[in-house]
Amino acid sequence: MAIQANPKWQRLRRRAAETEGALDNQLTFMDQAGFQLLRATGRGQLMQMLWIYEHPVDMDGLRRFHRNFGYGVAGRRIERSTLPFGRHRWISALGPAAALDIDQPRPRTEVSDWFDERAQLPVDPEWGPGWHMGVLPMTDGSTAVTLVGSHHLGDGVAALLSVVEAVHGVRRDFGFPPPQSRKRFRGALADLGQTVKGVPEAARTTVTAAKLGLQSRGEAAAKVPTPPVAGTSDPEARVVVPAVSALVDLAQWDAQAELLNGTSYSLVAGFAARLGEHMGRKSSDGAVTLVMALNGRTGLEDTRANAMLFASADIDPAPVTTDLSAARSTVRQALQAARDEPDAALQLLPLVPFVPRRALRRVVEQFLGSGADLPVSCSNLGDVHPSVACPDGTEAEYTMLRGADQNVRRADLERAGGQLVVVAGRISGRISIDVIGYRVGAENSKQRLRELVASTLAEFGLSGEII
Repeated sequence: MAIQANPKWQRLRRRAAETEGALDNQLTFMDQAGFQLLRATGRGQLMQMLWIYEHPVDMDGLRRFHRNFGYGVAGRRIERSTLPFGRHRWISALGPAAALDIDQPRPRTEVSDWFDERAQLPVDPEWGPGWHMGVLPMTDGSTAVTLVGSHHLGDGVAALLSVVEAVHGVRRDFGFPPPQSRKRFRGALADLGQTVKGVPEAARTTVTAAKLGLQSRGEAAAKVPTPPVAGTSDPEARVVVPAVSALVDLAQWDAQAELLNGTSYSLVAGFAARLGEHMGRKSSDGAVTLVMALNGRTGLEDTRANAMLFASADIDPAPVTTDLSAARSTVRQALQAARDEPDAALQLLPLVPFVPRRALRRVVEQFLGSGADLPVSCSNLGDVHPSVACPDGTEAEYTMLRGADQNVRRADLERAGGQLVVVAGRISGRISIDVIGYRVGAENSKQRLRELVASTLAEFGLSGEII
């Protein structure tokens, strides 16, 4: 499929160019929390798009895409407040954040390793580059392309929207001010005024925090004991968490979902729960807790980096390979509850600017999900816009989207009880299921994760190509 000229995209390009500047460039509390956690722990959260072209790639098209991508949520950086407790702000950083990187040819068998290597190259939402893009020619004539960006600039939906706009030449300017455009003294006064206005809300939040703290301690103790931390000779040792992508034919996937009395959404949840069981993330009551991110973005002009709601569902992994009815019902109820009654822990976010960096990690562990819960993060993007598969203007044979982490301390990862993240999206006739996983005290290799993903798919009567 080649991208054709379309009048609606021409109109959108004009509207994006005429977008008025944002009246308020302050980060939301959620975005501020994410950034402060990055600075407190050093652990960076990323979004990564992956493409593989088996037909000749259009390099001019990729260069055009690269030039177009640095707009909208990708065309900005974070500028910190001069006050230690002030709200940070968005500043403009339009255009490519780094040069397009074209690597030396490598064998096709090394493409997964190359994706991992690109995900570990420096990305920083404050100092830049906030994102980067690389191209790998392969010796069999195919080409891999990957785009890596900070999760603190945009979430998965924001990344997909930015890709679609870049493919169609839409350059959105939110109108953020240039770096250091505020005089230091005047900026400090403005931030102090905003802080004073927020004192009543912070006071109310403190009361909520105390109540939730008591409640969360009781619930965590009742559910499952804190997982043991495996010994490591160097607590500062860094680890790259294994990541793989499974691509399953949509016809096969949908047929199996129907056979199991489920939907595509509940089959993703069932797969995540079953894989969670195999990776030791089942609680004492036999359930696997899925934390599902829901899109809360209101439109193309929404400037939030992370515009999400969170739903929590306890799935019994035992019956999901033969009947998804219970999982389907549980997921439906959890999604509705999240929309009706957002996570109470999010009420604590107004306190984040006042929390010292040293204490922030403990606050996050206590209120936003401790290691004792051993949750599985599950993001289902549903049907992805076809243009996402076309960074050079033609449809790539393989398109994948995953999260990634940088600068992960092994001690932190094991103290949290490991990690399991599942991201799914339907595009180009396949469903892409991207898995990042680490189990404390077990073999943590990419090959082992491939085997677990393949065997879990097989339990559902499914098979696919795993990259």
